[in-house]
Amino acid sequence: MQVSHSEKQAELYRMKTDSHICPYGIKSKDLLEKQGFKVIDHPLENKEETEAFKSKHNVKTTPQTFIDGKRVGGFEDLQKYFGKSVGKPKTTYKPVIAIFSVTFLMAIATSLLMTGTLVPIRTLELFVGFSMCVLAIQKLQDLEAFSLQFVTYDLLAMKKPFYSYIYPFAEALAGLGMIAMVSTYLFAPISLVIGGIGAISVFKAVYIDKRELKCACVGGDSNVPLGFISLTENLMMIGMGVWMFLR
Repeated sequence: MQVSHSEKQAELYRMKTDSHICPYGIKSKDLLEKQGFKVIDHPLENKEETEAFKSKHNVKTTPQTFIDGKRVGGFEDLQKYFGKSVGKPKTTYKPVIAIFSVTFLMAIATSLLMTGTLVPIRTLELFVGFSMCVLAIQKLQDLEAFSLQFVTYDLLAMKKPFYSYIYPFAEALAGLGMIAMVSTYLFAPISLVIGGIGAISVFKAVYIDKRELKCACVGGDSNVPLGFISLTENLMMIGMGVWMFLR
């Protein structure tokens, strides 16, 4: 619930030492300032100061915010105080949109660099190749987390879990092949196989079984819902595999 204040002033106690600056303290200060408060900042500059503060106010963590002399609490408490949503982020397509937007611009820039003009077909080839490589990087950042999410819907990975560890490397390899447009008989089959299995798996999970799952396409900690975007990614791989053979 939104709270009104006659005097827009708040006191903030947060860790700010030579070795550690509390990120939630920075976020608390920013939130208060956005709400129009003048922040009286009290940095706790060492462990002794921090422990003494926590003992005095009987709290377990910092930062702590005080408004009108009353303790509001930590960053999440402050969010609730101002009526902000708190909790785990909802499912969103933002990570995929960000990746595809940047890789498309990369493809345009590379096409212009290579030819001095915009070549639509080559731009599309580069876009798919760059996208696959970036998506592979997202998965490889935490291969185990990706595997745990991927095996919940990929048909081959369900039966052969080791495939979930191979998939990101295969995706990166196929992406590199699309960028270079060499060794068609090596790279095109990889793209067709992983894209085909992926498309069938996503279609079955989402449109036949009606399961509500998160997509592992941008990594194991993804909040991207499994659905049309995931299916499109796999269809892109199939399409480019076919195009490599035709070309």
